[in-house]
Amino acid sequence: MTLSTADLRQAFIEYFKRHGHQAVASSSLVPADDPTLLFTNAGMNQFKDTFLGTEKRSYTRAVSSQRCVRAGGKHNDLENVGYTARHHTFFEMLGNFSFGDYFKKEAIEFAWNFLTKEINLPEEKLLVTVYSEDDEAFGIWKDHMGLPEEKIIRISTSDNFWSMGDTGPCGPCSEIFYDHGEHIWGGPPGSPEEDGDRFIEIWNLVFMQFNRQADGTMEPLPKPSIDTGMGLERIAAILQNVHSNYEIDVFQNLIKAAAEVVGTQDLNNKSLRVIADHIRSCSFLICDGVMPSNEGRGYVLRRIIRRAVRHGNKLGANDVFFYKLVKALANEMGDAYPELKDQLPVVEKVLKVEEEQFSKTLARGMAMLNDTLSGLEGDTIPGDVVFKLYDTYGFPTDLTNDVAREHELKIDEEGFEAAMQAQRARAQQASQFGTDYNEILNVEQETDFTGYTEVEGEATVVELIADNAFADTLNDGQEGVIVLNQTPFYAESGGQVGDKGILRVANGEFVVTDTQKMGNAFAHRGVAKGVVNKGDTATAAIDTNNREAIKKNHSATHLLHAALREILGEHVTQKGSLVDAQRLRFDFSHFEAVTAEQLSEIERRVNEEIRANHSLETELMDLDEAKASGAMALFGEKYDEKVRVVTMGPFSVELCGGTHVKRTGDIGLFKITSEAGIASGVRRIEAVSGVGALDVVQAQQAALSSLSGLLKTDTQNLVERVTALQSQTKELEKALNTAKQKLASQQGADMLSNAVDINGTKVLVAKLEGVEAKSLRGMMDDIKNRIGEGIVILGVANEAKVNLIAGVTKQLTGKVKAGELVNFVAAQVGGKGGGRPDMAQAGGDNPENLSNALDSVNAWLQDRL
Repeated sequence: MTLSTADLRQAFIEYFKRHGHQAVASSSLVPADDPTLLFTNAGMNQFKDTFLGTEKRSYTRAVSSQRCVRAGGKHNDLENVGYTARHHTFFEMLGNFSFGDYFKKEAIEFAWNFLTKEINLPEEKLLVTVYSEDDEAFGIWKDHMGLPEEKIIRISTSDNFWSMGDTGPCGPCSEIFYDHGEHIWGGPPGSPEEDGDRFIEIWNLVFMQFNRQADGTMEPLPKPSIDTGMGLERIAAILQNVHSNYEIDVFQNLIKAAAEVVGTQDLNNKSLRVIADHIRSCSFLICDGVMPSNEGRGYVLRRIIRRAVRHGNKLGANDVFFYKLVKALANEMGDAYPELKDQLPVVEKVLKVEEEQFSKTLARGMAMLNDTLSGLEGDTIPGDVVFKLYDTYGFPTDLTNDVAREHELKIDEEGFEAAMQAQRARAQQASQFGTDYNEILNVEQETDFTGYTEVEGEATVVELIADNAFADTLNDGQEGVIVLNQTPFYAESGGQVGDKGILRVANGEFVVTDTQKMGNAFAHRGVAKGVVNKGDTATAAIDTNNREAIKKNHSATHLLHAALREILGEHVTQKGSLVDAQRLRFDFSHFEAVTAEQLSEIERRVNEEIRANHSLETELMDLDEAKASGAMALFGEKYDEKVRVVTMGPFSVELCGGTHVKRTGDIGLFKITSEAGIASGVRRIEAVSGVGALDVVQAQQAALSSLSGLLKTDTQNLVERVTALQSQTKELEKALNTAKQKLASQQGADMLSNAVDINGTKVLVAKLEGVEAKSLRGMMDDIKNRIGEGIVILGVANEAKVNLIAGVTKQLTGKVKAGELVNFVAAQVGGKGGGRPDMAQAGGDNPENLSNALDSVNAWLQDRL
């Protein structure tokens, strides 16, 4: 059977849907709430918490086609892309999953029947492996599925035993291999020739069977589960009767598009494979909110882009080209992943800007590398050269390694790492962090939050913490933390700061200065007045004025987010926020500065929605239901199955657990105070609302009134008045400069009478007073024109600095160079300079030596004339 890649993906999903599996959309390439992963690299990543038992889903069987990236961290295939048949930075992983539902027998049946009956692979072409100790899986393959024993290979290595970590869920694997035929070198798994390309793994079935303890013992899981993965590109190659993944339909179409934009006819060139692979990873990463930068995920994206650009340059691309392939990719994969079509202009823009920036340094970096290669002794590029390319020209080491490999060379990785360590040591800065009670103490109490509807309420003190330890009492003046069984105080989360207020008890009170989360408990931080005991009944009252100001800013943030997406584009995603009583701060992905006109329009749209006075509606929904309703989910956030959806009319729908106003009109007024870039591809807007916005407007009005008074006009005509003054100032400056030039010219003419004759050559050496440095060149040109044939050097000291200029008429440059003369003087005043043989300038920072330095010139010239 021959299937297109798109048809194969759909056939897989439909097959498992028919067998009771829930089709789950691919998750983002940026793992939600998982610091252990740089990128999503397997289908099971989004189900990790489900396998661990910390998350429950409404289904027990799932199927997905998960987009994956392996180009950084532990899983990095970047350097192999283009050199092998099956390594990619981006690939799709087909998978079916069971969460305590079916186990080995059904998983094996599903896999074998899909391969042999659904897509009609010949059984004689398939063989399987099992973990050497997994007699159960061996028996299922042999007795239930009818495979001969020689087709079932026992493997004793970790290749056939999967684990999530040193402890936790783990279990044996069973892998299915496809035999490409005797004409290709290689042996079956477990043989000395297993690294060949004849037998290729196409599907891995993981039997999540045990829970590994810290002491190494294996306890059976109460609900064994299934995690499988089959590379879409690998199985597509088999069905399309080709050996290399790069020969399948999706890659061939991208390779042809790449060949056209770089201008080559050689469709078998490895560089085209690299470009075709990299456009997939780069485009999907940008769709998922990653922007090129110098750290983390953004730096990996930048490395991939630059590697693709270098390969295009190698093929002869004379102009930016990489962004032109996004449209071809959208044509290939846009039906399965509509975000490619929706965000096509944004992806193109980001790639084009990044390539234009890198192209400025690529030529210089390659020139340096080529110079090194031409004079290289041995087979290793020195580590300091690799580091300089990385540090100065932005060449990732894998890019330099690519070039080295093409010349059958290697790089000095140890030398490079030593240079990197030295740089890190120079850049290292000490940082101090406040006490994090979450790392010190484990609070098992769960606090019930009542603050959506209450601002005050009764509660019980269930825990006290003082001096980093649990306590029974907090005494007068003592700082600490109080945990209540329920509270109206909001704990800092989602960018919204924690509430302040008072906890009143029988023998005193506790002034709350901040509220934070400690697991599921709310930690009220502050200082005791009087005595607070564990077990006390407390009246918890938040600072309502503070809360109201926070609510206005938080609701304004939602409106700002929606306005940004409306005006700048749907590529805008939240990258961070801070909401307190004084202001709001919103970080978002965007590839260029926001213009003044756009900022004005954003501010206008937010205030329109405030005046519309929408009521704010909140509703608890299932996560999938909320997303289907159009609710914005924040980039990289991890959500529970039940989520809180905040709706502000038709304009803004977001998942949010924070506190908000009742109607948008309660915000009053919204005013942007600043916009700036804080990282590559990340912008920041700061703004105020309510009384804070009014304060800003009034302060601006007061400033305008003061300026109007100073400039003797009204505020309506202030711009015209300032424009007129600027024009007047420019005219005065122009007249002043003309006068200065005339004065300098006259001063130069007057100085000619002080020229001396050295061996028949006129020489003028002069220390000037009251002459600006920028006038020296014009003065020198005038003196040279007047002197006819001669040598001139002028010096002036201004504000502890020395400026020098030397001039030599062209008839004399064979004897004396202006650069040599000016550097002779500059060396004596703590400086240096340079220029043409007939004109050179220099500076210095020892003006006290200027007179003596100039006095030495005639003797220096005596030997040269």
